[in-house]
Amino acid sequence: MDTQQNTALTRALAEVPGPLPTSGVIHIAIPHTDRFTVVGNHLAQHPDLSCTAVGIAVRIQSLPQGIEVGIKALAARCREGEKRIAAALRELEAFGYLQRVRNRLPSGRVITRTVFCNQPTALLHPRRPAAPQHPAAPAPRPAPAQTPPRAPAQTKTPTPAPPATEQPTPPMPPAPTGPPGPSERPSPEATALLPVPPPQPQLPQSSPFVPLPPSLPPSLPLVPPPTAPKPPPRPLPRPSELTPELDRAATAFLSDLHRHAPQLMLSETDVRQLVPGVAAWLERGAHPDAVRHALTDDPPVPLRRPALLLKHRITELLPPPPPGFQELAALTRRPRITVTPFQTCDACDRAFRSPTPGHCRDCRSEHARSAA
Repeated sequence: MDTQQNTALTRALAEVPGPLPTSGVIHIAIPHTDRFTVVGNHLAQHPDLSCTAVGIAVRIQSLPQGIEVGIKALAARCREGEKRIAAALRELEAFGYLQRVRNRLPSGRVITRTVFCNQPTALLHPRRPAAPQHPAAPAPRPAPAQTPPRAPAQTKTPTPAPPATEQPTPPMPPAPTGPPGPSERPSPEATALLPVPPPQPQLPQSSPFVPLPPSLPPSLPLVPPPTAPKPPPRPLPRPSELTPELDRAATAFLSDLHRHAPQLMLSETDVRQLVPGVAAWLERGAHPDAVRHALTDDPPVPLRRPALLLKHRITELLPPPPPGFQELAALTRRPRITVTPFQTCDACDRAFRSPTPGHCRDCRSEHARSAA
């Protein structure tokens, strides 16, 4: 008796009406009273969707409106990884169940709105509001003189009365299916008594469903697919001239970066590749503390490739050059004139220009004559 038996399921199985099938699944359908979601068989039995995509679609459909359903948000709720969830979302997007629309807010920020439709095939043939059908105008009542007298109700009397003959009721004319003709239109008095049709429901302005143009099918994604060619990345900025001073300062900056952000531990190869970018920042007058704050502020978690993150931030957050930067760079590139320093003669204390200390020209000539 070490195996537990589900006695409740056994009792419910015994109460299933009708003969049970000899093979296959047996359904025990208990009506839901709360916390349930209606899912169509077109999704649950979709022949081209994977079971992961169907499960992700059911999970999204069961969530309330306004909940984040991005890849990372779903990965935090489900046991599947980000790659499987991303593939499932692409499947749902290809068959029209999901749409990701990019909108720009008044502040300039670009956000992605996720729109989920539980029945995308209904969008291919939207329901047109039916024209209000007016009931047929009531037939004019005949004059009292023309109304045949109805037989009195039969009562139990001692003397048998002849059976009352009932007039056959004329059949009602069929209701018109199209708009009434000129002769069938009701009078203004009858029109005033007709019920007013209820107004057609309209989507509010804040509805998440974005109307698609009629020429495009709803399954066409508005976001470029992952397989679309991406533009080449921008090259790493470089200074106008990588001087030894800039090279030493940039190398020391990158080598010391892990002391302020331990997750940004760089190899020697990464440091040599990123040195020109940091040198471009320093050449433009950026303070090292400002550069460090811009490159290490709020890194993603987990951070797998710190060198790529630094390369992206160095390229995208490069500050503009200060005024007169081009003229200053041109001045620094000019060839410098070497000035020979003054020296003092060791014999006569006369000043003369020479790269090295010693004797002046006269003393050297006199020393040469005395030596001869």
